[in-house]
Amino acid sequence: MKKIHLFLFALGVFLIAEFFNFYYKAKYRNSLLGSPIATSQSPLVAPNKVGLIMNMIQLRYVDSVNNKTLEDKVIPHILEELDPHCAYFEQDQFKDVDDEMKGNFGGIGVQFRIENDTVMIVDVVSGGPSQKLGLIGGDRIVSVNDSVIAGNGVTNKDVLRLLKGKIGTEVSVGVKRRGFDKLISFDITRGEIPLYSVDVSYMLNDTTGYIKVGRFAITTYDEFMKGLDELHKSGAKQFVVDLRGNPGGVLGIVAEMANEFLHKGDMIVYTKGRTQPSQNFVAKRNGMYVDEKLVVLIDEYSASASEIFAGAIQDNDRGTIIGRRSFGKGLVQEQIPFGDGSALRLTVARYYTPSGRCIQKPYDKGLDEYNMDIYNRIKHGELEEKDSIAVADTVQYFTRSGRVVHGGGGIMPDVFVPADTTGFSSLYADVISKGLLFKYAFDYADKNRDDLKEIKDVDVLKAKFQKEKLFNKFLDYCKSNKVVVKSKDLKASGRILKTQLWAYTARNIMGEKGFYQIIRDLDVTLKEAQDVISEKK
Repeated sequence: MKKIHLFLFALGVFLIAEFFNFYYKAKYRNSLLGSPIATSQSPLVAPNKVGLIMNMIQLRYVDSVNNKTLEDKVIPHILEELDPHCAYFEQDQFKDVDDEMKGNFGGIGVQFRIENDTVMIVDVVSGGPSQKLGLIGGDRIVSVNDSVIAGNGVTNKDVLRLLKGKIGTEVSVGVKRRGFDKLISFDITRGEIPLYSVDVSYMLNDTTGYIKVGRFAITTYDEFMKGLDELHKSGAKQFVVDLRGNPGGVLGIVAEMANEFLHKGDMIVYTKGRTQPSQNFVAKRNGMYVDEKLVVLIDEYSASASEIFAGAIQDNDRGTIIGRRSFGKGLVQEQIPFGDGSALRLTVARYYTPSGRCIQKPYDKGLDEYNMDIYNRIKHGELEEKDSIAVADTVQYFTRSGRVVHGGGGIMPDVFVPADTTGFSSLYADVISKGLLFKYAFDYADKNRDDLKEIKDVDVLKAKFQKEKLFNKFLDYCKSNKVVVKSKDLKASGRILKTQLWAYTARNIMGEKGFYQIIRDLDVTLKEAQDVISEKK
């Protein structure tokens, strides 16, 4: 209904524009009392209807109108008529987006979650302002700048608004710490807080390194190379690069990263647009890891720069792509900032993989249909059966060795791995919907932090969980929260719940490395990758 109102509003605005077009070109002057307006015999063309309309509203509309507010509401609906990836960001929105692309922001350096209307610090950023002053995981932030935030329905957005700010400015926080009766006050000077792109890197076995990249920002190449170097020093002779769930990011950065696995002169990606000159991205030198075996993991949420990386590796026959068909975003956006702090992200070109594929999925049926694409894939069974995949572009393209690949709807993996839908039960649904898994994992870690914080080895931590019968205690906790635990449901979902419980608890103690090293026991795609990469060439 809101969209209909906006459409009618826009239609009315354009009709008003036509009215004023004739108005100012009329042969007879018009009084403010509503005397007749003479019309021209031939239509007159306004040079810029939208600008004219905005001016007329400002000059003559019956009530005062904030033009900027009106523009902010109308512009997104204009862009919707172009393609699904054009976007307009208001000042506050653009700052968040810009911070994410730059890979840093001004803040106090804490990871937090909200539990029972209380901001609980899960961990502090190493070397950040909070760590330097002595804040620790488990602390509760009760007040910010003398305003109590606990128990007031505080949201993540509220907390970020209060804690983020210009680097060098100060914020005061009141902290409740276990074992202390009174609040502890900290005056924290905001510093530059990194937003890491590489979620984790660790050794899968003696010779295989695993690295997961969450997005492509300005800092991602440096993080990526640091991770690969550490894995190489640990004995890695082959790599699994995980791009599942990665929505993309900076084009130049992904080209640099792909270069590290390619030979000099290999095509990485090229772009073409109506007004933009074609641009080729090729490997500028032999990559540091050009001879190491490589597997790349993708899924239906791997988009944009992730698809560029996977497409370059696949088309150059440089590695094996494993998982499920990627998202299908092959449009290139240019970011155009405005003087008021807002910005436009405008599609200016399409990108093509080395074989000539444009992997952008169709969007001619409108934004709603486009946004339903992943749901439709699930509905049609694509995530479970490779044969159910309907590729929009049936034209055949060829990799360097002559293998057939397709475009028009994402990168198709070389090895398809269906989504794992086993283990679902009413018990699992109830536990997840009530958030019991996350609550218990945090509470256990919080109460036992002193005993657990010295553990650095995941296997040692898992042994402790097993010895303490952590999962049995969790099931008792579920029962106390009115969850029915049936033996048949436990048989179906017990292994999944137990592994997730251990993984989320480990995250609260050891960070992402602890989480991923445990949750991998449920990761069928990663297991397939290990099998593939272990095969002899």
